[in-house]
Formats: sequence, C-alpha cells, structure tokens
Amino acid sequence: QVQLVESGGGLVQAGGSLRLSCAGSRIIFSFRSMDWYRQAPGKERELVAAITTDGSTNYADSVKGRFTISRDNAKNTVSLQMNSLKPEDTAVYYCNAPPVRWDQTTYWGQGTQVTVSS
Repeated sequence: QVQLVESGGGLVQAGGSLRLSCAGSRIIFSFRSMDWYRQAPGKERELVAAITTDGSTNYADSVKGRFTISRDNAKNTVSLQMNSLKPEDTAVYYCNAPPVRWDQTTYWGQGTQVTVSS
C-alpha cells in the first residue's frame, strides 16, 4: 500500500536546480512534521531537511542556503527545491513522515533518483 509518492528527480548538471515533490494522504500529513532524506551509494541515509506543521524548517549543514523545504497542507504535499546542485548531492531522495503519538508508523516514499553531473 503506497502511502507517500515522490516525483521530480532526474539528471542535472552541477549548478542546476531540481524540485522534488511528495504527495500523500491526509491521514499521514495531518499534524505531522515531514522530512526529506537522501542516501548515496555506499553511505548511510541522512536527513536533508525537515518541516514542522507550522512551517518551521531545519536543514543539514551541507544543503543550507541551497535547498528549501516547503509544504502545502491543503494538498498534502511537501516539496524540496534544490538549487546550486553539486555532484555530492547525487543520491536517492526519500520523503519521510516520522511517527507521532497516535500513529507509531514511520512512512517512507519509494525514493527518487537525483544525479548531478560535474
């Protein structure tokens, strides 16, 4: 049962931009912060950006000033605008909904590949 669906990945040259989107059901998005993670080959999955229900954001140091996370609660979507992309940003990007008090399930999307060429 698919709960979160990412889109927007692709191949881009260094310095370019991509916008990732994640769509899900209201039962997942409501009253829950949302995160973007990424996993590069041979590396552990890492948190890239997070956004709370009221729009407060947090970023990994490696993407600060280049990436912007946003959400549309009416449409149950969360996005990641990625600018000034670098080859080291190459990874599979995952949308994540962490557990909450009333729902201990952690939801993950299927992932979308982002490849940045030098």
